[in-house]
Amino acid sequence: MFDESLLDDPEGLSTADRRALLRGAAEAGARVRVALRNTDEAGVPGLRPDGRPRAVLIAGPGAAAVHTADLLGTLAGPGSPVIRLAPTGVAPAAGALRWELPGWAGNLDMLLIASPDGTEPGLSLLAEQAYRRGCTVVAVAPGRSPLADSVGVSRGLFLPMAAEPRRVPGEQDDTHPALTASAPGVLWALLTPLLALLDRTGVLHAPPATLEKVADRLDAVAERCGPAVPAYGNPAKTLAAELAESLPVVWTEGHSAGPAGRRFTAALAELAGRPAVAAELPEALDAHSALLSGPLAAAGDPDDFFRDRVEEPPALRARVVLLRDRPTGGLSAAPAARDLAISHDTPVSEIEPENGEELETLAELIAITDFAAVYLALASGV
Repeated sequence: MFDESLLDDPEGLSTADRRALLRGAAEAGARVRVALRNTDEAGVPGLRPDGRPRAVLIAGPGAAAVHTADLLGTLAGPGSPVIRLAPTGVAPAAGALRWELPGWAGNLDMLLIASPDGTEPGLSLLAEQAYRRGCTVVAVAPGRSPLADSVGVSRGLFLPMAAEPRRVPGEQDDTHPALTASAPGVLWALLTPLLALLDRTGVLHAPPATLEKVADRLDAVAERCGPAVPAYGNPAKTLAAELAESLPVVWTEGHSAGPAGRRFTAALAELAGRPAVAAELPEALDAHSALLSGPLAAAGDPDDFFRDRVEEPPALRARVVLLRDRPTGGLSAAPAARDLAISHDTPVSEIEPENGEELETLAELIAITDFAAVYLALASGV
């Protein structure tokens, strides 16, 4: 059951937040700044690369690495393809996963390893394999981790992952379970050093000034969406309440909104235990048209009138969540999307960022939806 009253109870939210998810969301901007300091200390600004790599390969466990690869691939474009190396193995557990380089990988390519804990033996083996092939190896993980040692032996570049900026005496260390989930803050701790590195190599545009703006935008979202802000003026709490008894149908528009929508659906599943689907406009209009008119249609089943409101939970109905960046060329499928939803009596929630550079608007979309997924999880007792 969704407890909507909890959304306006900051103390209750704090008590329910056993995984420190709200703290991670609030400190995302601080994680970016810590990561920037770490990259400076590691000498990234002084790198003088010979040119762009032919391809960028990314490996890592769990959702954080998946989203990092998705975001970097979107931002990089076709100039240097960003390819995620999917693991194989019998279970998503330490020691059970293995990663393999493609047969063509060699000294013209770069391998990026992103790990929230740095303990996976398979990633250390991958770093050794890449070294033998002549690939440039870069890893982001907690300091003093087995992966850090392996990358050092392989003569690669190790960038320490930004730990939590503030810590209360007696609290758990960086192996807090939230670090292994789609937890807010973890993404930026892994992503920021790689953005700074790929900016230096010419793969994408993310200079330090832009990353500082990203940190400021994340801080601004934390102020608007924090637990002390009432639900009526809090876009993340409002979205969480709207999705309480719904199947989120996430439609995205704009170059950078796609990965934000895919991350949102993953966070809803992993953090809140809620199914969701995502697609990009305008293709989403065909892909999800039948979904809006089928058994999950928001118009509902006429027999639902006779449902026992006390004993029987409400049926899951579709709700469109429209995440919009500025569409290319000023052309927008949003009016057609709204019309399609309205024609099927399907409600629509919309999130559109304020003006800014691409990374800023992307950060705002991710931050608001991260907060929404966390509020949905806490108010649902997950």
